Amino acid sequence: MSFVIFSPLEQFEILPLIVINFSFFDISITNQTVMLFLLIFFLLIFYASSISLYTGTLYIVPSRWQSIIEIFYVGILTMVTDNIDGKKSQRFFPLVFSIFFFIALINLIGLVPYSFTVTSHIIVTLAISLSLFIGINIICANIHGLEFFSLFLPSGTPTALAFLLVPIEFILYFFRPFSLAIRLFCNMMAGHILLKLFAGFSWSLMSFVGILFFVHYVPLLILFPLFVLEFAVALIQAFVFSLLVCIYLNDVINLH
Repeated sequence: MSFVIFSPLEQFEILPLIVINFSFFDISITNQTVMLFLLIFFLLIFYASSISLYTGTLYIVPSRWQSIIEIFYVGILTMVTDNIDGKKSQRFFPLVFSIFFFIALINLIGLVPYSFTVTSHIIVTLAISLSLFIGINIICANIHGLEFFSLFLPSGTPTALAFLLVPIEFILYFFRPFSLAIRLFCNMMAGHILLKLFAGFSWSLMSFVGILFFVHYVPLLILFPLFVLEFAVALIQAFVFSLLVCIYLNDVINLH
């Protein structure tokens, strides 16, 4: 009896669906492209429904959709005000709110069978984190100017230690986007690999005859709590990513 062994890494392969080439430029539509278009579609639906709700009538006894929006609204607003000091911290709420739902929807779409997890690629998470890092530094330079460089020298530091601390702080600061990208990428990739391994193991056991056929229910039953765990991880990683962005914003705004 021959068995075909499928790699759990196959799910992360970018496959061209419609090949479009112009000389040296490849603008083919891939499974990753489809997932990103779906993400934009769902985000537009969510924001359109939220805007129509808040420009319309808010009920004292909220509907289910209104309750869900209010829970996320209050939760993210609390996260922003708790982690960004200052009276103008709420101006960054739309940014953090958008980051949270962008990352959360990318992660959740990847949990749908036969879909594609965009955040399982380091180039995607690195592009997101680098874009935010550049934007955060532009905000800092706009607010503080050349005082931005005081971020690398903690207040009260002796002069003798300044030559040691400044390079260390400089390296730690510019490693922030890489830590953001690697954290999100590793968590999403590891979780999906684990789900694929248990699903593949259960599928392989189904090909046996006799008592071994019923053994496949064991990994299959384990797969359900793992899926729930991965669902929670998808939301937690979006929350952690947004929380760290708030902390980095607080550092550059208040030069901590």
